[in-house]
Amino acid sequence: MSPVLSDTALIFGRYARQTLRSKVQMLFGVLMPLLYLLFFGPLLTKLPLASEGSSWQVLVPGLLLQLALFGASFCGFAIILEKQYGVVERMRVTPVSRLALLLGRVLRDTVLLTFQAGLLVLVALVMGLRAPLGGILIGFAFVAATAVALSSLSYALALKVASPQEFGPVVNAATMPTMLLSGLMLPMALAPGWLDVLSRFMPLRHLVDGVRAAYVGDYTGTPVLYGALTAAGLAAVAAAVCARAFRRAAA
Repeated sequence: MSPVLSDTALIFGRYARQTLRSKVQMLFGVLMPLLYLLFFGPLLTKLPLASEGSSWQVLVPGLLLQLALFGASFCGFAIILEKQYGVVERMRVTPVSRLALLLGRVLRDTVLLTFQAGLLVLVALVMGLRAPLGGILIGFAFVAATAVALSSLSYALALKVASPQEFGPVVNAATMPTMLLSGLMLPMALAPGWLDVLSRFMPLRHLVDGVRAAYVGDYTGTPVLYGALTAAGLAAVAAAVCARAFRRAAA
């Protein structure tokens, strides 16, 4: 095993054990989309939200991406606290790969958010969601790619700021417009033309459109293709930005 892979496994194990010891952290992240599912979903059951598929096949993909958006965007809070307590400084003097310090954290976040996405889908199935297995698996893949991208950007930002008071407002200013303009709650096809056009500049819009298409069994159409390309590109760029930030912080 290469040093980077072994170091990544070491860092992942450290943070995974921390997460497993905190059942609240494992379950609390899924609370907000779960509340939307329980209290907002039944209001949409008789509304024609899309040309095909049920309202659950429209809402649940949006909630999955909402989970990834908010869960991953706030991951940087942890590294700010580690900086304040000197954990990051102690890690810098170890021979652990600087890239592994990033990959181990991001891998833990991705596994956690995918697990939470699984819980959300299970509850949705109980409430009436019917979707093909292939579509559900594609949804999990998009959640994982979104988690990689946004947690990486979150860590890069956290390395630049000095306190949670600086970090929080910046993340909120980015996540709220992203949620509203990406059509996570309702398809942007229902919006006025100018708003629909504006939303197409939001990468998350293409991901949620792709998952919605997959949830009705359309695996080879344009929405899934654009969503996959956008997810892969976003994850690659974000990981590169964060890796550079980690190398600079360790210099």
